[in-house]
Amino acid sequence: MVGVSGGRNLEETPTWAVALVCFVLILISIIIEHILHLIGKWLKKKHKSDLYESLEKIKSELMLLGFISLLLTVGQDPISRICVSEQVAGTWHPCSKREEVMMHEVGRTGAVNPRRVLAAGGSDKCTAQGKVPLVSPEGIHQLHIFIFVWAGFHVLCCILTLALARVKMRSWKRWEEETRTSEYQSSHDPERFRFARETSFGRRHLSFWTQTPVPIWIVCFFRQFVRSVPKVDYLALRHGFIMAHLAPQNQEKFDFRKYIGRSLEEDFKFVVGLSPPFWFFAAFFLLFNTHGWYSYLWFPFIPLIIILVVGTKLQVIITKMAQGIQQKGEVVKGEPVVEPGDDLFWFKRPRLILYLINFVLFQNAFQLAFFAWTVCQFGLKSCFNSQTMDVVIRISMGVFVQILCSYVTLPLYALVTQMGSTMRPTIFDEKIAMAIRSWHMNAKQQVRRNRGSASVTPLISRPTSPSNRIHHHRTQGDSSSSQHSSSEDGSSLYRQDLEIGCLGHHVGDSQ
Repeated sequence: MVGVSGGRNLEETPTWAVALVCFVLILISIIIEHILHLIGKWLKKKHKSDLYESLEKIKSELMLLGFISLLLTVGQDPISRICVSEQVAGTWHPCSKREEVMMHEVGRTGAVNPRRVLAAGGSDKCTAQGKVPLVSPEGIHQLHIFIFVWAGFHVLCCILTLALARVKMRSWKRWEEETRTSEYQSSHDPERFRFARETSFGRRHLSFWTQTPVPIWIVCFFRQFVRSVPKVDYLALRHGFIMAHLAPQNQEKFDFRKYIGRSLEEDFKFVVGLSPPFWFFAAFFLLFNTHGWYSYLWFPFIPLIIILVVGTKLQVIITKMAQGIQQKGEVVKGEPVVEPGDDLFWFKRPRLILYLINFVLFQNAFQLAFFAWTVCQFGLKSCFNSQTMDVVIRISMGVFVQILCSYVTLPLYALVTQMGSTMRPTIFDEKIAMAIRSWHMNAKQQVRRNRGSASVTPLISRPTSPSNRIHHHRTQGDSSSSQHSSSEDGSSLYRQDLEIGCLGHHVGDSQ
């Protein structure tokens, strides 16, 4: 009613006004949905399946935020009708008592906030009982705005994360091209003997300060700020990866940078995700953002501390690999070969570092969104940001953590994580991966058809291997020269063809 709520309901609102608002909302939603559809179509055309899955994950997370907003809308009246005593409601406020009194004084002398008038009608039930609502309709309305701001910051931070990481990895392109030059081949003679400490990789990592546990962490802590990924580290890790997982003759043909780029796109699907523990930590942040806890002095530093520890650990892993070279012998032949292994990572789980990076990016985006929401909703000098130091810390830490995590730590992780014990499926590009999957399905169907049959199966009847589909190097005469008598032998041969034909021969040519 007009007298009770202070505004008109839909019975008293012109139909053209309602239709106009609905039309604008529908139009904006269709435009956003069409833009996302075009982006997904472009990613499919460019064979960026991992980025397409990341886009789908972002869309599902936006839908989750929209569902939370819908629940708030539907539950606005039931929530505002939950009454609590004034004693309970007077605890854990973000503002001090003095600040609240000043705000009430301004409210009485200044203009009337229309949302406060709207909230008055919903609190009549609690007022009659001498209590106050658990959350007023005005507070629920402000939560709606916060969800919208948080969704925008989440998408923005995801875009910045991938963009800054790609900018950093673009500088590695000239290093990769250098490995194909004759100058590089002559300067990296495989028959040359040198002391491990005299190699460029050894001079960087085998110093006096990296021989004991505490100094090595101190040195590696500062290395992430100055040339976190130098040329010598990139080339050493590239050489170690090829020697561990590929044939040495593929060294000139294999594009390690593109492989890391595909791995980064695969990891990005995980980085943009929002797991349930993250949501609970967000609620924890809202809970302790109260007066007297000085949350602005320690909450913004939690993501910073985590990302600094992660970056230091990644630098330590590279140094440990250099120490492993020296432990095998003081003299090395050719280029020093680092040995990959999961034992270098925490709990032998390289993905744990990616989980920490995901948490840092989520928490940092959440805090930036919360700061922007408080400024837009309550002003820069509200009790949420009453101290100048609060504003400086929140802005500086938010921007610094975003740049450090996206431009330094995430590319460093994408490089160092390749030093795990296993080779990732992104070793193949999209076209080769599709050919392998298709060949694998055909091979399984062929084995299933031949199971239980004792007839001799000529080799020419086997499903075409990926090498035949992609490069057509084998002739029909070579294929028909062998005979196999059982499905088990055929299945074993298929696996051997996959390992030899794809890993040993086509990985380098396909990049």
